[in-house]
Amino acid sequence: MTMLTPRTPAKLAPPGRSRRERKAAELESRTRLVGERLAGISAGPGVRALQSVDASPGGLTRAEAALRLERHGANVVAHERAPRWYVQLAKAFWNPFIAVLVLLAAVMYGQDPADPGVVILSVMVGISGLLRFWQEFRSGRAADALKRLVTTTCAVRRRAGSGSVPTTVEVPMDQVVPGDVVKLAAGDLVPADLRLLTAKDLMIGQAALSGESLPVAKADTRAQDLGRQATTDPVEADNLALMGTSVTSGTATGVVVATGADTWFGSMAGSLVGERPQTNFDTGVRRVSLLLIRFMLVMVPVVFMINGLTKGDWDEAFLFGIAVAVGLTPEMLPMVVSANLARGAVAMSRRKVVVKRLGAIQNLGAMDVLCTDKTGTLTEDRIVLDRYLDVHGEEDGEVLEYGYLNAHFQTGLRNLMDQAVIDRVGEAEEVVVDTRFSMVDEIPFDFARRRMSVVLARNPLVDGPGSGEHVMITKGAVEEVLDLCTHMTDRGETVELTERLRWHVTRIAEDNNRRGLRVLAVATRTVDTPRETYSVADEDGLTLVGFLAFLDPPKADAARALEGLADKGITVKVVTGDNELVAARVCADVGLDVGTVALGPETDALDDAELRALAARTTVFAKVNPVQKARIVRALQAGGHTVGFLGDGINDAAALRDADVGISVDTAVDIAKESADIILLEKGLTVLEQGVLQGRTTFGNTIKYIKMTASSNFGNVFSVLVASAFIPFQPMLAIMLLVQNLVYDIAQLATPWDRMDEEYLREPRNWDARGIGRFMVTIGPISSIFDIAMFLIMWHVFAANSEASQSLFQSGWFVEGLLSQTLIVHMIRTRKIPFVQSRASWPVMVMTVLAVLTGLWLPFSPLASSLGFTALPAGYFPWLIGVLLAYCTLTQFVKTWYVRRFGTWL
Repeated sequence: MTMLTPRTPAKLAPPGRSRRERKAAELESRTRLVGERLAGISAGPGVRALQSVDASPGGLTRAEAALRLERHGANVVAHERAPRWYVQLAKAFWNPFIAVLVLLAAVMYGQDPADPGVVILSVMVGISGLLRFWQEFRSGRAADALKRLVTTTCAVRRRAGSGSVPTTVEVPMDQVVPGDVVKLAAGDLVPADLRLLTAKDLMIGQAALSGESLPVAKADTRAQDLGRQATTDPVEADNLALMGTSVTSGTATGVVVATGADTWFGSMAGSLVGERPQTNFDTGVRRVSLLLIRFMLVMVPVVFMINGLTKGDWDEAFLFGIAVAVGLTPEMLPMVVSANLARGAVAMSRRKVVVKRLGAIQNLGAMDVLCTDKTGTLTEDRIVLDRYLDVHGEEDGEVLEYGYLNAHFQTGLRNLMDQAVIDRVGEAEEVVVDTRFSMVDEIPFDFARRRMSVVLARNPLVDGPGSGEHVMITKGAVEEVLDLCTHMTDRGETVELTERLRWHVTRIAEDNNRRGLRVLAVATRTVDTPRETYSVADEDGLTLVGFLAFLDPPKADAARALEGLADKGITVKVVTGDNELVAARVCADVGLDVGTVALGPETDALDDAELRALAARTTVFAKVNPVQKARIVRALQAGGHTVGFLGDGINDAAALRDADVGISVDTAVDIAKESADIILLEKGLTVLEQGVLQGRTTFGNTIKYIKMTASSNFGNVFSVLVASAFIPFQPMLAIMLLVQNLVYDIAQLATPWDRMDEEYLREPRNWDARGIGRFMVTIGPISSIFDIAMFLIMWHVFAANSEASQSLFQSGWFVEGLLSQTLIVHMIRTRKIPFVQSRASWPVMVMTVLAVLTGLWLPFSPLASSLGFTALPAGYFPWLIGVLLAYCTLTQFVKTWYVRRFGTWL
């Protein structure tokens, strides 16, 4: 028996390529190999498929099945499992900035185990990691709870022994093995990759694999349709039923030719486990952390050397250098980031959004390109009768009436289009129809004829001509029905269907096909000699009445949602497995500029640079397979975009994983939900738009804290550098620096609850390490100007100019430094004029007042002596108010210049 032998990643991509590229190459190679094998099985007769897996139409014996289960393993595909809680906990603390804080705490502990700074840093690290762990752990459990299995068993033929009669038994899906003969019926999930042996009226829903909104017809063996036309795509082979698809109507039997990882579905799933690619959030946090660490590595040695050389006390200089390192480090950064993301996750959960990975919230706010499937997102994911047309393409109620009679009276399983016709007609009309007609006979649908007919009798209770006569109504594929027509109805009159008229009505149908509509023809015939039974031979000499045109309609709010996303700087690209005509029609209906539709097979011929250019200028991609979807996402990312992907099918899983933010829905297949970062409990773009705003608010508050704290800390250290060079004592004790940082950082705990200006939320926002560095060196030194002014005031006005009066000097700078740091928050949090054009949220206002009162109280508190403070004279406070007002005024002027110069603030 031939089974798939996977290639190793080393054979798929050169070692020099990134792990992500090797994963993509592995996925592409594996799906290609599985596809080629399945295409080969499809091209041969069913008996050859049985031989390839050493099976017979009667199925396997129980012993054979047990042996094969042991040999091939359970019929399950690889899927991503949530890590153990302790692994998840460890990962929550894996952050370069947390590493710096731990290192600082260790050094401080080595110098003085009783140093309160050790406890402060340890608490900040602990809260940050635990907050992140708990939110992701809880969200992961919520996502797992969303999984719902449709069925757990399937019907297979098994035999007790080699000479026994086969019986149909229900077995768990994970125990299906190659060689099993499976029986399928409406509503069944296809448990593995099958080569069909028998099939009757079989329709398979393949949306999860291909993106096609309508079920597809499979080979009908009753009509000698063996479906062995050449194809390289197993999804298109009409004698294969693939794992992950479902039966919408009909019955079939098939032999299992692949299970688990060797299936078409499994070939995609195998490359979706393991380490995920770095997202925009991951790289952004790393770059900002490294930037701040570089500043620290430069400034701390300089302060240490200047203090040691000018004061001569190297031990004290080392302690002060460590305090400066802590002062320069935004030690609350991990905690504030985690708190921001956690609050965003809670807010989004109220909008029916489950956030599996916290970093995805910021990625959602940074997203500037959204790739989405059309079915269920732009459309309602249901089939409706859009129009009923006469032979000239004009709406005609008679066409609807005949179409309804055909759908209403048939006794077989109604398909989606039959139901759409019935739904279009009101209940009152149904009662009238039941009164006017009665059923005589029907000629069922089959896939060779691609049509079905009903024969009705006009009830004699109805007065008027024609009472009691039999009328045949045929509905089906345009080409097949037209071949049987000799006449057509033209504005109430029956005329001969000449070649010219035949060309004319064919063009009407083709025009509607080009508009993305599924078209069926409706024809009738009045029977000359009524009888009780009719056959296929009676489907002749028909009169064409008109056409029924169907579509999956756009959602009512889709156009508005797309407009809302465009207003927020997000470009929407539709990437679908459906055909280009349907995709173009739907996209045009919802207001997208379709342009030229790119087809999946076309992208295979392009190198990475060419695909990057194509992806940038193309709005709609159609007939795209899973590998192509993921490659399109990577091409957009290579073009500098932050890419989101919204999908719910097996064919979306690779793209969901590669995107910066993968978005799925609770009704998606399990593998899509496992690959996603965010799960919507309602599939649509409106809830996504709200999520984008929440993401931008979350990122805005995070970057606000980073810029405020980094610039203030940089200014403080710059001030310390100046003071260390000219003042014969420490400008502030190490314990004072730690307390100042602690009070300020506690005040910043309210940052996640702040609001952002509307203007900020209109555009995608991204990490910009260079911009943060520029902000630090531009805004930070402003505080140093007023720190130096306070130095001069304390030195000359209050005579705090000797070691004996250093406590007064240090207390004065402590209060000014803390108040300026706290108040400047309101200057930096908005590009507008604070308190006048933009006010902070009430939690921020309350924490600001508490921080200011704490700073003013400490020099007069019972803690003053232990912390090294001295009570400040009353004359100090007018000078303090003047310095703070001047500081805020200059900052506002610099802010105005900065925005004009660089076009950005936060």
